Amino acid sequence: MQVAARIDQAKFDVFRWRYELSLPMKLALALGFAGLTGLIAQLKFGWPVPITGQTFAVLLAGVLMGRWWGGVSMAVYVGLGVAGVPWFAPTAGMSAFTAGGIGHLTGPTGGYLVGFILSALFLGYFTDRYVRSRSFLSMLGLMLFANFILIYIPGLLQLHLYLDLVKGSPVSFVALLGIGATPFIIGDIIKAVTAALIARGVTPKKAYGKEVDGDRWASWRIP
Repeated sequence: MQVAARIDQAKFDVFRWRYELSLPMKLALALGFAGLTGLIAQLKFGWPVPITGQTFAVLLAGVLMGRWWGGVSMAVYVGLGVAGVPWFAPTAGMSAFTAGGIGHLTGPTGGYLVGFILSALFLGYFTDRYVRSRSFLSMLGLMLFANFILIYIPGLLQLHLYLDLVKGSPVSFVALLGIGATPFIIGDIIKAVTAALIARGVTPKKAYGKEVDGDRWASWRIP
């Protein structure tokens, strides 16, 4: 019982600490998480369609960095990657040393990169704003929405425009899904479930900042 109480207090202290950090410290932490995302993005497993660690890091960015700063960390990740840091997830025929540059933002996958920032902003807002969002089921629902709406929609839109306007090879909606969504759905669900379990385990189940439901958390049992 004492061990569980100490763990809960440690989680509370960590999240309150990162909530109360000064601006320079938050910027440094955002840069550090961007670097961690770049490292995780190089992880790839599964066959024939590989699952990469990139979106897994994105889903956790908002939870671990909090309101605004999850999005800032992903903006730093995207910005430095576009500037040439080779830390985007390598695609077919690409080595890890070429996984950077403006072509990633203007090319077929640029919309997904924009979605990374939107997704982290969205999850960071709910994590810092609502204690109730830190349950497994709530977090899983938020992460699935972030992944399949906030990442996939801008990603598919840019992919469609790229194929149509740049490559001159317009495709049907079904074909577009087959290229940019369907092969990755199972992997993304696995990542969302895993990220939600981690979020459930590491987040405190009481208010550490200015949560709007902070006065009601004590009467809840958060699964």
